[in-house]
Amino acid sequence: MAGYKDPDFNERRAASQKAREDALARLKARPKVDETELARRRAEREARDAAQAEKRRAAKEAKLQAEEAARAEQARADAEAEASASAAAQLTEEERKAARDAKYAARKKKKAKR
Repeated sequence: MAGYKDPDFNERRAASQKAREDALARLKARPKVDETELARRRAEREARDAAQAEKRRAAKEAKLQAEEAARAEQARADAEAEASASAAAQLTEEERKAARDAKYAARKKKKAKR
């Protein structure tokens, strides 16, 4: 059985050169791409890019609308909280006393159940 023969530098260089020439020959042998095919590919690429741009624009617009709705909801909640706070501040002395008494009575009732 023959053993492995280590190729020397010149053999490796010749094999590399032959491989390069074969690859170049295959590249030159390929048929040229037709102009109509190039135009079709370009049109497909532009259509795909336009669709992606429209999708990104729609997503950005939806995000902005959601943020605006959230800000409006927060403003409404703040206004409502401020209105209820001002209404609570305008309670008369008797109403405050009645609320305090009700709170104490509830605490006493809870304590009595123990």
